[in-house]
Amino acid sequence: MPLTYPRISERSRGLDELRLCLFQRSSWLSPRRTTTASPTMATKRKPIHSYSGNSKLNFRPMSQENSKQDTKGTKPVPEQSSIGNVLLMMVLHICRKIVFVDTIKRVAVYCSCLFLVSLIGDVLPIPRSYFSRSDNFLNQCFVKFGWGWTMIVTFPFLVLTSYTICCGKRDKVLKHLIRLCVATVSWLFWTKLFDYIEVSYGKCSVKGDFTKQQCLAHGQYWYSFHISGHAFILVYSSLILIEEARAIVGWERIRDMIREEYHTRSNSEDSRTVAITSPLGNLSETEFIVLKSCYEKFTPLVRGLFILMTCFSMLWDFMLIFTMLYFHNMVEKLLAGVIAIFIWFVTYRGWYTVPKFIPDLPGEGLFKYKGKETVDVPLKKRKSVPSSSPGKGQLPRFMGMPLYGLRSQDPDKNENANNGSNAISDF
Repeated sequence: MPLTYPRISERSRGLDELRLCLFQRSSWLSPRRTTTASPTMATKRKPIHSYSGNSKLNFRPMSQENSKQDTKGTKPVPEQSSIGNVLLMMVLHICRKIVFVDTIKRVAVYCSCLFLVSLIGDVLPIPRSYFSRSDNFLNQCFVKFGWGWTMIVTFPFLVLTSYTICCGKRDKVLKHLIRLCVATVSWLFWTKLFDYIEVSYGKCSVKGDFTKQQCLAHGQYWYSFHISGHAFILVYSSLILIEEARAIVGWERIRDMIREEYHTRSNSEDSRTVAITSPLGNLSETEFIVLKSCYEKFTPLVRGLFILMTCFSMLWDFMLIFTMLYFHNMVEKLLAGVIAIFIWFVTYRGWYTVPKFIPDLPGEGLFKYKGKETVDVPLKKRKSVPSSSPGKGQLPRFMGMPLYGLRSQDPDKNENANNGSNAISDF
């Protein structure tokens, strides 16, 4: 009987059944795996570096030493300003603009006004007003006690500012107070001299040996050369207020200096590098603590006193105008103003500027917080830049770059195009 072979389909079916049996046997022998594994178990890895902490992150956290090294070069950020602080800074800025006008220009204005305005008041009939009366409110309450009002606001301002910038050293504060003592002695000397000249070198309107008091008691007029004490006080007080108020120039910068110095000292390992990198580095720890405490405590008072000093400076200038118009003659007022300016110039521009000689100038202490003074340079008239019209073969330009989109607006090409169109139309 001839051999018969199974068909190809039956042979392939037998191979498939054999493979299935082998697969089932292997699954029985190996442990069964769970197909539903949690995602955490599937992605969990063993951390490379061991560290102590409650964090479950798979990277090394920044240690305190590394964070200290990273933040050592950064500067602290100033605190956020409030609306009230912004408004206060605006008021102080306006006060600085009013007070800190160039002093030489102010002196020139004083001299010219004492001459011209007083001369107009002597020659022309000026209409009388409330301020032409010697018993007006401002004259009786402020001008007659002008030096006292000036000292009321200047003395505490000088003490607070000098005590702060001198870090509580009283001997240095006393050196600053010498300026007010010199100014007060000068005021007393010159006003007494003015009164002495008036009494000693005058005469009564009637014949007789009468003193000034006797002449005025009989209802007569005392003729004498009376140098205006009011003009002297008003001009000299204004100049003293301006000079003493200069301690507030750069005052707000001290806050940033203290913040940066505190950050430098807290992060610096070598104390010798502090004196090199910071303007407050030459201060000791005690002096720095006193500076920080005094600045935070006295700054609101310093600002308020500076605003009052500005108000009094404006008031003295206001009353000086009416003094020039209604009281004394031109020579008496001009001479009084020149004497006041002379004393100011000898002291604040001569004596006090001598180095290592008492007293110090306003704002001088154990450190420097004032920047370089900016010189007001008049703005020159800017030359008009001629509009460069594009030449032949050039495109219009904007900020030096050619405008390729306006290529069709080239005048030469437009002209040629127009000529061409006209030529075509002519034919």
